[in-house]
Amino acid sequence: MTQNLNDYSTRIVDTELGELLADLSAVSLDGPRGVGKTTTALQRANTVFKLDDPGVLEALAADPQRLTTSQGLTVIDEWQRYPPSWDVVRRAVDADRRPGRFILTGSASPSTRPTHSGAGRIISVRMRPMSLVERWWNPVFQTPTVSLSSLLTGSLPRIGGNTEAGLVDYVEAITTGGFPGMPHASRRGTRAALNGYVSRIIDTDFADAGRSIRNPGALKRWMTAYAAASSTTASYEVIRDAATSGQGDKPSRQSTAPFNDTLERLWVLDPVPAWLPTRNRLAKLTSGPKHQLADPALAVALLGISADALVDGQTAGPPMARDGSLLGHLFESLMALNLRVYAQASEASVSHFRKQGNTREIDFIVARPDDRIVAIETKLSRTVSNKDVRHLKWLRGEIGDDLLDAAIITTGPSAYRRNDGIAVIPAALLGP
Repeated sequence: MTQNLNDYSTRIVDTELGELLADLSAVSLDGPRGVGKTTTALQRANTVFKLDDPGVLEALAADPQRLTTSQGLTVIDEWQRYPPSWDVVRRAVDADRRPGRFILTGSASPSTRPTHSGAGRIISVRMRPMSLVERWWNPVFQTPTVSLSSLLTGSLPRIGGNTEAGLVDYVEAITTGGFPGMPHASRRGTRAALNGYVSRIIDTDFADAGRSIRNPGALKRWMTAYAAASSTTASYEVIRDAATSGQGDKPSRQSTAPFNDTLERLWVLDPVPAWLPTRNRLAKLTSGPKHQLADPALAVALLGISADALVDGQTAGPPMARDGSLLGHLFESLMALNLRVYAQASEASVSHFRKQGNTREIDFIVARPDDRIVAIETKLSRTVSNKDVRHLKWLRGEIGDDLLDAAIITTGPSAYRRNDGIAVIPAALLGP
């Protein structure tokens, strides 16, 4: 992280952290490396233990109870490097439930699990790369005019606002990513940083997560195939075949399953689960996840495609069946990241909807805790036609009042509500 603490820009997750720490003793801030967990946690810290420092780690292993001596808030950074720290914190919370005592940050789930889950003592909070609001918001360039939280009320709020953001801006966001420490001064510098990020996952992070890799090339090919499958529900066999094109003997699921498992433990994979409604009976729904990386910029780096090539409609990487262009799927990936950050602020979840046979499909279902939902489609276009909203209107007819609102996110200039009640929202104008 290169960000100066004095120049800290507030993140959306800060509000959630503040509310939780006002009531609870310990929070675990989880997410992939480089999203800003440490910087965010340090804004509240009185005492810090950085466990990626060998000297700090050695001293702590000799005397673990040092973690519990601070009177203020203690940050335990990269706690997974010393898994017993989790149990030390859990026991400290059992003994003293004062709020705001600990933040544990982790870039991976440890290979050696704690002896106790910490349920009820240590609450997990997910931190993802920066959303468009966090990257772009300023009084001059962009102010969001539509709130996801207002859509979740079911009050059908007025939709309005205009933006100068266009396709080139969204492509720039897709290719540069939402990692706050990444250089953005030049495209070449950004590409080099993202390629270095991917290389570190393969060369270092897997080993740190307790998984040795005998064939780094096979892992990178598998990650590249997964990137090509972004925003699809491609099967394991399809991704495996794409990763091993031209090889007669395909590897077994058992031999490649560790790739998927470890990448999820590193928070690098962030698949969107299928929506399985509990309040409504919708027959023949698929249950497979939609594939997403933590940030679409990682997919761009793995596929080796440039911003200009994406705008030109080109593709890259192993062949992958997809409905539409690669750019359209990466735009959906960008929206998956944004919607998850915004939904988390409202204690809502994000999933996708698909009927068997692909007869009905909706990109995102944002569900409140009571399972009432907002349905959202994405479209890489400035305009919306009646054909584009047909699945949203069908779902409204199926579940009635349980559909709180429906929207299409576009790359257009204006936000408005159509005569049929469906909101049209430029991606730049949607906020938490």
